[in-house]
Amino acid sequence: MIIKTFDAFTRMSFLNINRITKFLHQHLEDSDDSASAVRKSLLYAAKEIPSLGDYVFIMEEKHIIIGAIVINKTGMSGYQSENLLAYLAVHKEHRNKGVATQLIDKAIPYCNGNITLNTNKENNAINLFEKKGFTSNKIQMTLHKIK
Repeated sequence: MIIKTFDAFTRMSFLNINRITKFLHQHLEDSDDSASAVRKSLLYAAKEIPSLGDYVFIMEEKHIIIGAIVINKTGMSGYQSENLLAYLAVHKEHRNKGVATQLIDKAIPYCNGNITLNTNKENNAINLFEKKGFTSNKIQMTLHKIK
């Protein structure tokens, strides 16, 4: 198994953006985000959308993605975390084998500043995030405006 890093220096191709979008959308069971929302976070990471850029790490086994993590830079230093862990997913057949832990361990050193994540209260990965040092200090509330 290898971990590939995509950042400002190793940019994602559109082929990789499509592969990772498909993988994340398929394996993000605790998320109701659309494939287009997932793709948008990757386009942001690749700076195809004006952004600060960010980091995407994928773990592959025999050229097949088995895990992925997306961290977006927020540009909000001083009043919010500088980074947002947007997505983390592991293929069903590779869960509970340390894949998520390895991806988080690879991602954290790349980020300057704090990292925040948003998850629902029933997410099975909360214990993993707590082991890695994430704490729950705030309640996030969102007003969803009708379009």
